[in-house]
Amino acid sequence: MRVADWKPHAAAGRPLPAPRPGRRTAGDADRRISPARAWRRARHGLWQNLLVAADPGPPVTADVALFEDDLAFSAVIEPSEIITPIDMPANVVLCFFSEIIETIAGRGDATKVEELVAAHGRHPIWEIEHRNKRLGVLHPGVGAPLAAAFLEEAIALGARTIVAVGGAGALVPDLVLGHAVVVDSAVRDEGTSFHYLPPSRVVDADPSGVAALQRTLAGAGVPFVTGRTWTTDGLYRETRERVRRRVAEGCVTVEMEAAAFMAVARYRRVRFAQLLYAGDSLAGDQWQERQWTTALSIREQLFWHAADTCLTLP
Repeated sequence: MRVADWKPHAAAGRPLPAPRPGRRTAGDADRRISPARAWRRARHGLWQNLLVAADPGPPVTADVALFEDDLAFSAVIEPSEIITPIDMPANVVLCFFSEIIETIAGRGDATKVEELVAAHGRHPIWEIEHRNKRLGVLHPGVGAPLAAAFLEEAIALGARTIVAVGGAGALVPDLVLGHAVVVDSAVRDEGTSFHYLPPSRVVDADPSGVAALQRTLAGAGVPFVTGRTWTTDGLYRETRERVRRRVAEGCVTVEMEAAAFMAVARYRRVRFAQLLYAGDSLAGDQWQERQWTTALSIREQLFWHAADTCLTLP
């Protein structure tokens, strides 16, 4: 897409890991270091991970914080420990089109099965019947951190096969307004994905999801391209130089969530695919807005193609 209130929960009954031999616990550090000395150490960047848990984990050695590898450790707030699964569709479309969400909400056969809550408001999960099967529909919010968090919560609630559909900026001139794009990989120029997968430049999409979207679009006679997207957190820092570099490494679109979605889905072992359409354009010398959010018929068609794919994804 182009442009959570977290509450602390105790994990009842889960014991803290035992301290590693020869290492001090957070409590030990509090007792042995004076406040003045602790402040000096924090100021110089030496006060590392001592207040996180009884076991501070592996030493911090990466020059960039995002490259710290703690994937073998569980999170303090684990979705499966604070969210109770519900009776909801296992197949869910993450739809970035607010007008589609509003239309579904107004349908007489739509049922609100849950609400996901963030600081800015509520995001209902709607259930509808599509092709005689149960289908969930959710707006995941904009930007990798929020969208990934809502994906996490949807998975904890019961989602197992997810297809995202939204708009993206075009990086190449061939992508006219509305052209469909099946995402097969993403450049990880955001931060969220690095908390789910080891550091790498690119994350590849689930081949089954890519193939399922391709079959759906081909069967419907919809022109599309399959390609790489550039996922970034910096909407207003998409420089011309960086655009050129991304195009040189095969990116055809830019958006803000795909890499994070793919990382979460792989980490949680659920099926995922993503369908985009070319909206605004960064392919020329000047940015072209192209009134991309008003392409309502294109957005509706792509939503239903995403729904079809979601129900057939093996």
